[in-house]
Amino acid sequence: MRNIFGNVFTLSTFGESHGEAIGGVIDGMPAGVDIDLDFIQQELNRRRPGQSKITTSRQEADQVEILSGVFEGKTTGCPIGFIVRNSNQRSADYENMRRVFRPSHADFTYYSKYGIRDHRGGGRSSARETISRCVGGALAKLALRQLGIHITAYTSQVGSIAIERDYSLYDFSEIERNIVRCPDPKIAEQMVALISEVKEQGDTIGGVISCVVKGCPVGLGEPAFSKLHAALGAAMLSINAVKGFEYGEGFDGVCGRGSDQNDIFTSKDGAIRTLSNHSGGIQGGISNGNDIFFRVAFKPVATLLREQPTVDVEGRKTMLEVKGRHDPCVLPRAVPVVEAMAAMTILDFYLLNKTVHL
Repeated sequence: MRNIFGNVFTLSTFGESHGEAIGGVIDGMPAGVDIDLDFIQQELNRRRPGQSKITTSRQEADQVEILSGVFEGKTTGCPIGFIVRNSNQRSADYENMRRVFRPSHADFTYYSKYGIRDHRGGGRSSARETISRCVGGALAKLALRQLGIHITAYTSQVGSIAIERDYSLYDFSEIERNIVRCPDPKIAEQMVALISEVKEQGDTIGGVISCVVKGCPVGLGEPAFSKLHAALGAAMLSINAVKGFEYGEGFDGVCGRGSDQNDIFTSKDGAIRTLSNHSGGIQGGISNGNDIFFRVAFKPVATLLREQPTVDVEGRKTMLEVKGRHDPCVLPRAVPVVEAMAAMTILDFYLLNKTVHL
């Protein structure tokens, strides 16, 4: 089981949903980066359960403890160890799933591959594992901040309710002012109403998170097998419930023509720029200095609070009724996870670029 992310900046994670703790070790973090513990905790608070009426009611403080690699408020260049203790498990809620496979979950595949699985909340396959990603992402953001690189993600679609694709139309300061994390306040209200309706029905719904990286320098990414967009795609597709990734015009671009979508070069003040950004800030797998823009599709959460037909480990048909506390829509809590994975990818490729190109 591979539990390590990155090349130069790496994150190794451990822990399960109903274990003692979630944690990790970050290696390759540059020395001398100012560490804001309040900022790191704030990033975890954005991800934590129990935030609002449209998220799971599970209450966890998700308090991070930094164990190593930081001295007098700065990184030392040594591995950064951290831990977040679990404190509000209700493992009994999952007892009826001990020998039953939940539809569209990792239960069957984990059991088939390893011959054993932790039925309590999904164990290692639980989205609670993303705690470690948010800590790693927060540290990466602090390093990127010193480089003038900033990453912002937001909910751009829930079900069929969507905002305009052009992110320049929106004020990003609105994102954290509503519980669905959408930069359009009026559309946000419609999204919240839809999620609430779905929750009342014991059902779930999916959507799209968009992300913008500003200030990324030219030259991140390698030809052939280490393209920057491929790395971002792999990072996003490693997040629970993600089913799709696109950058720039993405799938919508197939409807246009090259004459409409080519980003024409120009020169201004001695610098080469493009008049448009249909490429999403990446050309030939390498960043071109424009904003990097991508979208991530999340499926409806697989856990429904209603009966579903399934089979047990012997293949016998049965009915499953799920108990416990679950999200009707993962998007509001997934926004900081998308940012975290983007931050770690960009920092990793920045450091890789410095390593390879002297």
